[in-house]
Amino acid sequence: MASHKSKKRKGNDHGGNENGPIDTSKPSAVFVPSSGRTHTLSIALPGSIIANAVTPEQKTALAGQIARACAVFCVDEVVVFNDGQALIRPPERDGYTAFADPNYFLYHVLTFLETPPHLRRALFPMHADLKLAGALPSLDMPHHLRSDEWCPYREAVAVRQTESKDGVRGTLLDCGLSDRVSVPVQLDDHTRVTVKLGEQSVASSTKPMVGEAVSPDAPREEAGYYWGYSVRQASSLGAVFTEAPYDGGYDVSLGTSERGVPVQTIVQPGNEDYVAPTWQHLLIVLGGVAGLEAALTADQELKKAGVTEAKDLFDAWVNLVPSQGSRTIRTEEALWIGLANTRSLVEARNFGP
Repeated sequence: MASHKSKKRKGNDHGGNENGPIDTSKPSAVFVPSSGRTHTLSIALPGSIIANAVTPEQKTALAGQIARACAVFCVDEVVVFNDGQALIRPPERDGYTAFADPNYFLYHVLTFLETPPHLRRALFPMHADLKLAGALPSLDMPHHLRSDEWCPYREAVAVRQTESKDGVRGTLLDCGLSDRVSVPVQLDDHTRVTVKLGEQSVASSTKPMVGEAVSPDAPREEAGYYWGYSVRQASSLGAVFTEAPYDGGYDVSLGTSERGVPVQTIVQPGNEDYVAPTWQHLLIVLGGVAGLEAALTADQELKKAGVTEAKDLFDAWVNLVPSQGSRTIRTEEALWIGLANTRSLVEARNFGP
């Protein structure tokens, strides 16, 4: 078997040299990890935005726009919440959910797109929700590795359990490499797992490479890789907070509204509302057509708790586009704008104290 000595992940080589021009015909921006990070960026948005798209093609394309924004701006978690603005009913006869349960449809497509292409066939049975997803633009995230690229970490799927002559049990994995990879733990078939291979592991003609099954957060926390986003559903706006996967929840949350303060007040140092680069888990929440106020109205638990204004749920209530020219800004547009306008907060946290 090949030793992968020539399969190191390519650096940020723009194709130019001292004797020739830079080749701009091919993508050249490759994510380069620095040091490990434990802080995360999350976004939350309602699945009801899918209900506002008319055709299956438009609904799938909308999910693709959201996934692309998350990939470009290194979002670690996506929360799809029910804001009570879309009628939920059983799926259609073929299982298609975009018209029946837009929250699940968005969750389903986002999860599919985040999954590395070489794993999708094993992890996702044929489904009507995903019929058009294969035509969406690629996310091309750092864990969407080509077979000739080397990385100390990889996403894999369990192929079958094994047992050596010495009685050592393990699992054979498909990591998207030409060589087999084995981990010394038993996993159910078709289980997705993050594998740490170390530096230039080598397989022989009789034995596969040996890896280590690690947490999906390990590439980010240990080495600083952006390793895609997780997706979860929340039954309400309040559940976005109460079901947070992090100890202590989100320490900084931003609600977005045209009735909020200009976003510049939280991103520019020196302002009273500036968000200092000391947060651990940052959450940006966007509303649907009717805004976050409608999501609060539909949330009986928050109303019972005495919450009367949506802005009271957040550390900051911000307007992403002050003096907007259009009467409305669509959620998928607000996502791109919001992530771009708050990028300085993330960069300050990445490279700050």
